[in-house]
Amino acid sequence: MTAVTRCFICFILVALPLLAATQDYPNKPIRMIVPLAPGGAADLLARFVSQGLTVSLGKPVVVENRSGGGGNIGSDFVAKSAPDGYTLLLAGIPQAIGMSLYKKLPYDMAKDLAPVIQAATFPSIIAVHPSLPVRSIKELLALAKSRPGQLNYGANTGSPNHLGMELLNVKMTHIPYKGAGPVVTDLIAGHIQLAALGFPGALPYVQAGRLRAIAVTGTKRSPLLPDVPTVSESGVPGYSVTSWYGVFAPAGTSREIIGKLNTDISAALKNADVTSKLTALGAEVATTTPEEFGRIVRDEIKKWAKVVQTSGATSE
Repeated sequence: MTAVTRCFICFILVALPLLAATQDYPNKPIRMIVPLAPGGAADLLARFVSQGLTVSLGKPVVVENRSGGGGNIGSDFVAKSAPDGYTLLLAGIPQAIGMSLYKKLPYDMAKDLAPVIQAATFPSIIAVHPSLPVRSIKELLALAKSRPGQLNYGANTGSPNHLGMELLNVKMTHIPYKGAGPVVTDLIAGHIQLAALGFPGALPYVQAGRLRAIAVTGTKRSPLLPDVPTVSESGVPGYSVTSWYGVFAPAGTSREIIGKLNTDISAALKNADVTSKLTALGAEVATTTPEEFGRIVRDEIKKWAKVVQTSGATSE
């Protein structure tokens, strides 16, 4: 027996069990870990995805919230799980920002997690208290430049809404919060002057006239606020800040399993009922191939590392 023949036999012996496991996938329930608290955008998206996967795969896909550590606890748990397709992660921009926001992380988002599919994007509304005499981004920037540091905005430290405000490149004072709810409450009360807010929390107050929406942060206008322009078309060309989320598996998961998950999740998200529910949240379905999602993740990690450094934001 030649050395080449022996190597080929060894390859077959190793590959056959892996191929059989892939063909049999899934043969038990799947866990989808959400590293953030219940009720938020990531949690709702995970539940939409899990419902569709449960139908298409024929096995239960159970959402499990493992919040804490800015999303690092749940993400690290998945990164260290077996790469067999039975433990998945629904994560996104908070983890990409966290790569530079936290001085020490137990995992590397770009190396320890395998991108499966980007699922959806969630733009925000830049809203001001009605007493602030601005009705556009141009007017906001002009006022902020004339009163450097005197305007204040609220946001979770290191969140997309915090760093997105920093991208406006004008001196305003950041008031730190631990949740979006208190930001909305204080903005309505006039304790802070402006904030970037998610659609679900801000839209009812904008529609009631208790807050004034001056821009949306995505690349195009929202159908929920068609008369409100984007930041980019309001005087900051190229500006785009959307909270994106997608599905990951542990690094080392087979391409066959990732491919199957990508196909089934894409189909679940394009279901008309799911699409309409996401639209009502101000979100947009944004599915990708695993390779495309990988490029997005790497680009976002680099983008936000620069913003974190410039802003001086940090978290332990």
